[in-house]
Amino acid sequence: MIFSELYSAYYNTVAYVLKTAVKHPLNKNELRSIIEKNAFGESILNIEPAFAEERWQLIRSDGSTSLEHSPSMPMTNLEKQWIKAIYADPRIRLFVDEEDIFPEVKPLFTASDYSVFDKYSDGDPYEDDTYKRTFRLILDAIEKRYPLSIDSTNQKEKLTQMILMPEYLEYSEKDDKFRLRGSGCRYVYTVNLSRIVSCKPYTKPFEINRGKTVLHEMNTVEFELIDKRNALERILLHFAHFKKQAERIDTDRYRVTISYDKDDENEMVIRILSFGPMIRVTAPQHFVGLIKERLINQKSCEH
Repeated sequence: MIFSELYSAYYNTVAYVLKTAVKHPLNKNELRSIIEKNAFGESILNIEPAFAEERWQLIRSDGSTSLEHSPSMPMTNLEKQWIKAIYADPRIRLFVDEEDIFPEVKPLFTASDYSVFDKYSDGDPYEDDTYKRTFRLILDAIEKRYPLSIDSTNQKEKLTQMILMPEYLEYSEKDDKFRLRGSGCRYVYTVNLSRIVSCKPYTKPFEINRGKTVLHEMNTVEFELIDKRNALERILLHFAHFKKQAERIDTDRYRVTISYDKDDENEMVIRILSFGPMIRVTAPQHFVGLIKERLINQKSCEH
């Protein structure tokens, strides 16, 4: 992984700490604030002790640094190759128009170099001009907070009309589709972008708080883990895109709390079970019951 080492969020956080320390000695609260803002919630478990114990020999015990100049992190050729490969993804065209970046390097990989399993093949038409215009209009409406008038087909291919305030877009990796979450519409609050026939700004008066305002219903799961075979690192990487909190409760034991969409509860059960005996779910009891039920079902399949 290119960005997990030298140019990762952790190294950028350390660089920010050093840039600040060059200007003035850091106190503990300032150091913690920089880590929380620029890295991840669990980063304090590693970065702060490394500085405090002077294991990295970059920050002295009084919060000063031996560096005379702020660190710089120029882009490497390997990074350019990786970014160029990412730019080949048709989804990038939803956000930017540039097609040829870093002409001096070749892409690190192409779509022919890998195969994706457990993913539907009827993803959204990302290269369709109408789809791209709709996507960008929705992004603009989310940012500037104005309602949209949308004509969309439902599962029965019947045309439906709605006026809603767009809240945010979400992407399903398994379905390879984008969905719009909106509010202010009496019946519909989730729209698949690929089903949108027409989309335009709604210029008439619109009461944002009327009707049904529905966002994701979020649940949390709490579990303890034993940090063997790099379990902590693997779990934090596996759940990198989830809101989470981790705290050490013993030498090699941690308590992790993860927030997830209620609609994805079954997938969350499967993900947690994939780590086997390294994880023990402690709360809520509803989720503990789901784990037990699935384990019992799996065991019954052995006979």
